[in-house]
Amino acid sequence: VEYKNITEFILLGLFNNEYAKATCSVIFSLCYLAILSGNLAVLLTIRGSHLGEQPMYFFLSYLSFMDVCFTSTVAPKLIIDLLVQWKTISFSGCMSQMFYAHFFGATEIFILVAMAYDRYVAICRPLHYMVIMSRRVCSILVMASVIGAFAHSLIQVLIIIQLPFCGPNQIDHYFCDVFPLLKLACMDTRLLKIIIVTTTGVLSILTFVALVISYIIILCTLRTRSSEGRRKALSTCGSHITVVFMFFLPLIFTYVPMADSVSDDKVFALFYTMIAPLFNPLIYTLRNTDMKNAMRKLWGPKKSFKKN
Repeated sequence: VEYKNITEFILLGLFNNEYAKATCSVIFSLCYLAILSGNLAVLLTIRGSHLGEQPMYFFLSYLSFMDVCFTSTVAPKLIIDLLVQWKTISFSGCMSQMFYAHFFGATEIFILVAMAYDRYVAICRPLHYMVIMSRRVCSILVMASVIGAFAHSLIQVLIIIQLPFCGPNQIDHYFCDVFPLLKLACMDTRLLKIIIVTTTGVLSILTFVALVISYIIILCTLRTRSSEGRRKALSTCGSHITVVFMFFLPLIFTYVPMADSVSDDKVFALFYTMIAPLFNPLIYTLRNTDMKNAMRKLWGPKKSFKKN
């Protein structure tokens, strides 16, 4: 029998210190603005220049878009909740926040996999690169990422929506996620925790291992290249590897243990919801001459009125 006495939840947020809350709301607001401006700058630069024709940048533009969407599901509520006393979220609001956070996050993971595949083909099979990574293939990979992420998110919501919540209704987190909600259910959720750990956790680990192996193969292949070609490829792969580590390690720490350490989970979640999206544009642009040149052309003072 489905019984829900709870129509809303209270998000306990990151911490209870009042002084820290005011300071953090300012810091997170600035971070959120930086995430929006940085990722949108990358997105618009790629779309407004010839870079969008290259598969790597085609994927990067979608990654930046996902960063903006992913952070926007969590950051505005986090910032507002740090300033107000009563941090409620409706049951449907909580479900939709969880769905979108998982949807944009999972899409980002699949796009990172597509980017690793793109680098593998570019470096290990350069003669077939334009045939293998055609625009049609790139579009299919993005669509597959979206469909895969949608299925993953739907499963998470379907698991939670069927649970009975009869109180308490305080979520020990700053956004609605699966494990904090499982703790509030009025039933034994140990089996569900195991199911989620084996699906999300194992999927995260396998994806991470596959990405690391693909980059090791790429780096081994690079040893045979000329120093100029090697330097450029190393710079690109270095950026990708940094992003993969920043995104995946906190994710694995969140979903692989049995989620009893929620305070640690909140810190880890900050990494993939705020810190990784903040650094992604910097990592991809500062070490990338093509991006820097495209930005100068597009945003430079002389050509600011040039039509794209």
